[in-house]
Amino acid sequence: MASYLILIYERETDLTEAEFNELMGRHNAFPEQAEALGGKVVGGKALQDTHTATTIRGDVVTDGPFVESKEVLGGYYLIEAPDLDTALAIGKICPAPRGGVEVRPIMEFDE
Repeated sequence: MASYLILIYERETDLTEAEFNELMGRHNAFPEQAEALGGKVVGGKALQDTHTATTIRGDVVTDGPFVESKEVLGGYYLIEAPDLDTALAIGKICPAPRGGVEVRPIMEFDE
């Protein structure tokens, strides 16, 4: 199977405890849903808020994100899927209620 990265972009807003718990429930169910579509979640992590980021461009180091935007990269899933169509189907069910996701193939190199 090929490997794909699902990048989760959402608005950075505070959630109520109920909203957070509902979202976490959706993320906890995601690996099983991906398997039902023929793929497999290999890994994934949530990222800290953008105020913790440090951006490097050349030799210039800047606190915080490089650009201001409504949606920020908040986490990712690494999945395996037999083809791009399956990876996209899995991406469509990835929880991102306040934003969207990007599905990108992982480059494979001969060792």
